[in-house]
Amino acid sequence: MKYDLEDRLVEYAVTMIDTMEELPGTRAGNHMSNQLVRPCTSPALSRSEAQDTESRKDFIQKMKMSLKELNDTRVWLGIILRKAFMQRAEKVELELSDCQELIRILAKRIVKAESKKA
Repeated sequence: MKYDLEDRLVEYAVTMIDTMEELPGTRAGNHMSNQLVRPCTSPALSRSEAQDTESRKDFIQKMKMSLKELNDTRVWLGIILRKAFMQRAEKVELELSDCQELIRILAKRIVKAESKKA
């Protein structure tokens, strides 16, 4: 089976949207949901844009943008876990683990692309 990072990022975004829908309708829960929309969905789009760039520099910049957004998502998930916003903490823990794995994958691809500059 062929590994497709874009599919994985899209699936991650869909899963995160489901999580946002489960956050409480409180002021803080709504704030968390609003803050998570962009950083958990944009990595798939930025990664897609990276595939269409004309230069390695642009590719690296788009991939770094995806990495930044995943790091933001990681922090928001940590806040959600610590505050215990959701009854199913194991779901958030799995998403946090998936986010950290995606961060490692993107970081490796960035390092590989940067090492090819010379």
